[in-house]
Amino acid sequence: MPEGHSVHRLARQFADVFAGERLAVSSPQGRFVHGAALLDGHVLTGSVAHGKHLFLDFDHGLVLHVHLGLYGAWDFGGDADFRGASSIGAPRKVGEREVYSDGGADPVYAGPPAPVGAVRVRLAGTHGWADLRGATTCETLTETEAEAVTARLGPDPLRNLPGDREDFIAALAKKRTPLATLLMDQKVIAGVGNVYRAELLFRQRLDPWLPGSALPAESAGLLWDDTVAMMSDGVRDGRIITTPASYWTGRGDGAGQGDGKGQGDRLPEPEEAHFVYRRQGLDCRDCGAAVALTEHAARKLYWCPACQRA
Repeated sequence: MPEGHSVHRLARQFADVFAGERLAVSSPQGRFVHGAALLDGHVLTGSVAHGKHLFLDFDHGLVLHVHLGLYGAWDFGGDADFRGASSIGAPRKVGEREVYSDGGADPVYAGPPAPVGAVRVRLAGTHGWADLRGATTCETLTETEAEAVTARLGPDPLRNLPGDREDFIAALAKKRTPLATLLMDQKVIAGVGNVYRAELLFRQRLDPWLPGSALPAESAGLLWDDTVAMMSDGVRDGRIITTPASYWTGRGDGAGQGDGKGQGDRLPEPEEAHFVYRRQGLDCRDCGAAVALTEHAARKLYWCPACQRA
């Protein structure tokens, strides 16, 4: 499932490509015809991410709310003024993807191409288009309804608003639930998924089964700070990279990554990007013990039993 950094990159891309434009909104698949009609012909005034939720604001007070879920993805395209990724979201197999077109935007743009596959909603402007497929949630809301969605979510490290750090610390202190569960609870912290969960617990040397209430406030604050830093790097790079450069043996090819602006040559190869995620049975990068894997709350949990002792 795309984690919070990808959704924040989506919000930024929508702002770059469509903000201030009057958009044609349709549902080629037919499952969102009524919601699309409510937005069709209106101006996109803003795009906001909160955790894994994307909110596109329109000038008449309605909001397009999207949660990509496990299989959702946005595809983009347009003319020479189009900038950004051509696809952000989940691929049809496993993991996130962010793809850049080989050769850039279409030099002769004659409008969006014919829809391919089950396109839930299409947004089309003067210079580009965006197609949504496979999302868990795609709905048109009032501003009040959209605020109710965000009110149910915990603080977002990528927004990091005043009081968010304190709210996170307080939420952990009230729970006897294991940290491995709490970091995936979107009511406790919004935007963290399975990759960030595993990597954060390792980087902070935290036992995944330690109850939130047993974590000292100072350690909870450091966990929040590391989440902010790690996810901010994800927004910058378009990838989840949790290891520092000192752990990389090569420079990495960076294909299709890092804003498409030549940043990729400083990024690691995928197999060097994480400390424990999907490294079960391999040596821990720090202590040499075997990285462990178990099922926890119906999700795979990776950790180092030696480094992450209670």
